Amino acid sequence: MATIDLTTKFQPYTDEKFSQESKRELLTNKDFSWDGAHTVKIYKVTTSKMNDYGRSGPTEGNWSRYGAVESLDATTEEMTIKKDRSFTFAIDKLDEDETAQQLAAASALERQEREVVIPEVDTYVYGVMCEKAGNKPAGKDLTAENIYTEVLAASEALDDAGVPETGRVLVVTPAVYALMKKCKDITMETDIGNDLRLKGVIARLDGMEIQKVPAARLPEKFGFMVAHPCATVAPVKLEDYKIHSDPPGISGDLVEGRIVYDAFVLENKAKAIYYQETAAE
Repeated sequence: MATIDLTTKFQPYTDEKFSQESKRELLTNKDFSWDGAHTVKIYKVTTSKMNDYGRSGPTEGNWSRYGAVESLDATTEEMTIKKDRSFTFAIDKLDEDETAQQLAAASALERQEREVVIPEVDTYVYGVMCEKAGNKPAGKDLTAENIYTEVLAASEALDDAGVPETGRVLVVTPAVYALMKKCKDITMETDIGNDLRLKGVIARLDGMEIQKVPAARLPEKFGFMVAHPCATVAPVKLEDYKIHSDPPGISGDLVEGRIVYDAFVLENKAKAIYYQETAAE
């Protein structure tokens, strides 16, 4: 029998991993600037209680008809950026040439951002929000029968805390979104503009925009979260990516990247986040 070496052919195509862009922008704010500083301090100022006005004269023990004169407290809240992360890799000139330019610095850098940097930052920000949430009921099993009741409880908690009704976002995993679609009591508005879809909004429910986030970017027992962006400050102080062509010691490209970021839940606005865990297994 004849021996035949069959031809192997490589195509100029890279089998990319599935990935998603960041969706945290809708849930957070950048109200403060860290330019020229590593720490930002903001004030928290108390208020005075209401009194019965003494129309006929000061009440007993007071010299003022308005009541006892109180002093207001002005304490500070400190936010220091902790996350200073980086990466680096090299691409040899011949490796790029002999892979039909599939191993190229520009595309490799874009892939690094999409598949590594963005998921890391998202995971960290969501984790901080869940940890610092001002409303954290006990974990429970979520089902198609109770999911709407639990979401309504979240809305009620934010209402009672005086959180603005507009701008609230309901974050769910794909599994919880499937439960919502099976719930006979839920009617979702799915006519969403392209600008919101680009930010990850897939529907609306009771005035809240619904974001479906991959479970891998969320805490292990994540059920759902309702949050208003006023509560969480998520600064990216530095985002620096470089491609060095033929640097000393390398025939090819050296890619370097650095990102300095953090997330802070403001103490007086923590009640604007409601985090529902699933029950422990």
